[in-house]
Amino acid sequence: MSANGAHFFANLPVNKIPLHQLLISKELFHEVPSDWYVIITDIKNSTNAVKSGLHQNVNLIATGSIVTVLNIAFKANLSVPFFFGGDGATFIVPPVIVDQAMKALMVYHRNSLQNFNLDLRAGIVSVKEIYEGKHHLKISRFSISKQFSIPIILGDGLDYAEKIIKGENYLFSDHDKENEELDLTGMQCRWDKIQPPENSEEVVTLIAIAQDCNKQAEVFSKVIAQLDKIYGAPEKRQPISIPKLIFRTSFNHLGREMRHRLGKIKWLELVKTWFINAYGYIYFRTESGKKYLNQLVEMSDTLVIDGRINTVITGTGHQRLQLQKSLDQMERNDEILYGIYVSGESVMSCYVRDLEDDHIHFVDGGEGGYTEAAAVLKEKIRNKVSASPSNS
Repeated sequence: MSANGAHFFANLPVNKIPLHQLLISKELFHEVPSDWYVIITDIKNSTNAVKSGLHQNVNLIATGSIVTVLNIAFKANLSVPFFFGGDGATFIVPPVIVDQAMKALMVYHRNSLQNFNLDLRAGIVSVKEIYEGKHHLKISRFSISKQFSIPIILGDGLDYAEKIIKGENYLFSDHDKENEELDLTGMQCRWDKIQPPENSEEVVTLIAIAQDCNKQAEVFSKVIAQLDKIYGAPEKRQPISIPKLIFRTSFNHLGREMRHRLGKIKWLELVKTWFINAYGYIYFRTESGKKYLNQLVEMSDTLVIDGRINTVITGTGHQRLQLQKSLDQMERNDEILYGIYVSGESVMSCYVRDLEDDHIHFVDGGEGGYTEAAAVLKEKIRNKVSASPSNS
């Protein structure tokens, strides 16, 4: 067990330097303890589900997998790094909660399949196995805003873990405790699709990987510097803005969320939730309500770096063309491969433990932005592999 044990992640310092500097500051990254585990969830055939118009269900189920694991960590008084991917999530967890997390994900898997006919798979790999395979997993914490910090991963460890998990067709097995209750406390999806802020025209979902893992830090630093140069500071490319938030309170919508959360509709609770939601209109006009909305924008998870860059940004078509020109050049130089998807809105699902200061908001581009961008990237990777000399 490492010196920090189960509290390794919580004890990492939060770095406040600009992200492009942090990425190339090797001394600020730490090896994940070898006795921790990587858990990966993803929805089988998510690309087809998104194309069939089920992107909101896909997002909600991915968010539910995060809430499932975070509620277990919360009860154990632990902080764990997690990464939202649109159609799934990745976690790095200490051994003390790993069995509990996997059992809970199995219960959640059954619920998603029964209620939404979407197959959320989950698999697990030990960090020790990643290191034994000569792969790297370094982590740092980065302060996005006063309220919110995110984990940053460098190395190919999570990519390797994903290949192992998917190669073994995932490790789901029939779990005998049929009566285990879902705990999705705090999961919400009350906001309608969110239009770009004023003076922005579109929402861009971008995924980028380094072609050479040894140059990953430098290449990622360069991509982030380009985003800063073309779009301005992170808050200027933030796709979520208070004036564009629309609160949804229809019974249909609340019922769908409840089926995710509880596995069934409880009518009395549904009516109660509807009344609480109706009160939301008044609450958001109070001082604490306004504070919550400001924090919501600050605590929107629009950037994930988990061995690849995943981000949802907003801006003008002209800015995007500049970005693509710059990224195309980096592709030609064999520095990166990237996938991009453009939509007219973003979508947000939420984990709200406490309206005061314990809430996180997961953002994806409209129409399944992350899933669509990933499909573009996968195609480029396939083309690259088939064009390599060893395959010719």
